[in-house]
Amino acid sequence: MNPSIVSHQQLYDLLFEAYGPQHWWPAKTAVAMMVGVILVQNSTWTQAAKVVDVLAEHNYLSWRRLRDVDEQTLWDLLRPAGYFRVKTKRLKAVASFVGQYDDDLGRLFALEPAMLRVKLLTVNGVGKESADSIICYGAKQPVFVVDAYTRRLFYRLGWVGERAGYDEIQELVHENMAMEQTLLGEYHALIVSHVKEQCKVRPICSGCPIIFCPRYHNSR
Repeated sequence: MNPSIVSHQQLYDLLFEAYGPQHWWPAKTAVAMMVGVILVQNSTWTQAAKVVDVLAEHNYLSWRRLRDVDEQTLWDLLRPAGYFRVKTKRLKAVASFVGQYDDDLGRLFALEPAMLRVKLLTVNGVGKESADSIICYGAKQPVFVVDAYTRRLFYRLGWVGERAGYDEIQELVHENMAMEQTLLGEYHALIVSHVKEQCKVRPICSGCPIIFCPRYHNSR
């Protein structure tokens, strides 16, 4: 099977059969999800999730509390997620941004996706990946999130060049998949699971479900 003529839907189907539903983003509330988007930057989800839980235990999973808390206190709470000083500034920036909408995420998420993205990208620490994660998993709008895992997999499949940019990769998916939030969100989550499990820096091709991958055939 030539990977150049395999559809994204076929890749999705293979990954879904192998890994099942991912239930991503794993957060109890939209606030926790958005906080997690900041905390997971340059970190692992395991580390970020633990800090989200700590913030919840100390009653800091509210925009008002995040705006009001002093930096030293937040540094201590965020320390396990790494880059705690930077992430403190970014969380406070997000909290201030949401405050412009009276802390009403329903009002914020009611914005048209393109406009929501433009506004999110003005916030310190919110880049394209973070903005699209919020739009997809928070606002439940159809957008595909591109990350390092996506780049690695698509490059190894021969779908993009080694230096392909964020927008190029996202457009490739948007042009070839149904623009449905649940589908695009699940596709991203499945790719993350697969790359963590098999398509590592040193890929484990044995048992790989992507039977059309060139590396898979080279390993046989």
